[in-house]
Amino acid sequence: MTDFLSIHSKKIEIQWHNKEIKNRPCLIFLHEGLGCTAMWKEFPGLVSQKTNCPALVFSRLGYGKSDASTLPWKLNFMHKEALKLLPEIIKAAKIKNYILIGHSDGGSIGIIFSGSPHATGLKGLITLAAHVFCEQISVDSIFQAKINYENGNLKQGLEKYHEKNTENAFRGWNDAWLNPKFMHWNIEKYLKHIQVPMLSLQGKDDQYGTPKQLESIKTKVANIGTLLLDNCKHAPHSEQTKIALDLIARFISKVGKH
Repeated sequence: MTDFLSIHSKKIEIQWHNKEIKNRPCLIFLHEGLGCTAMWKEFPGLVSQKTNCPALVFSRLGYGKSDASTLPWKLNFMHKEALKLLPEIIKAAKIKNYILIGHSDGGSIGIIFSGSPHATGLKGLITLAAHVFCEQISVDSIFQAKINYENGNLKQGLEKYHEKNTENAFRGWNDAWLNPKFMHWNIEKYLKHIQVPMLSLQGKDDQYGTPKQLESIKTKVANIGTLLLDNCKHAPHSEQTKIALDLIARFISKVGKH
């Protein structure tokens, strides 16, 4: 069921799975750069059911059915999401203990948050195809997305999920990543401050990042499990659902006890 939280009089689209479950950490899902609540599809519900944890999925401002976000986005938009908006959502949703599960930009937001002083109550961090620095492969694929949006069928595909927010979501994300200054974007400094267990998955054929992303995470986080998945591009949870679900459930069963 779609619902809304109000943050500074802005509407944030949310969806709960098994909200009634008590004494288990809440799983908070952080979507990708073109994602939203609905684009996670059945995955949050599957993880919630398999782990017996409540789950909260939400659409960031400018995405899905949430209110719009002013364009253009600043190049530190992921820092803003991690250090300002996410703490407010956790507070407004009355969540005490939680595990973050972030895909792509959502994974990067999770890393920034987890390496910051806001991470009170955090039990674990799971990332799927997260970026910790900008690579040429990222820029090339994001430029290709721009071509597909303007001349192909990407815009039509996104309109099913974002409706009136489609232009807001695409331009905010795409223009920021394609700004020449974004090549200097780097969040590796947050990794060494992550105090909780972490699981990081990436596809071997990820068109938005090389395995150097996973290598950086692996070498800088104290308590980390990583896997580079065969036959997988940028979305481990939808391209290798069974493997991702099993690994995530195993991870949550360990960290959820503490």
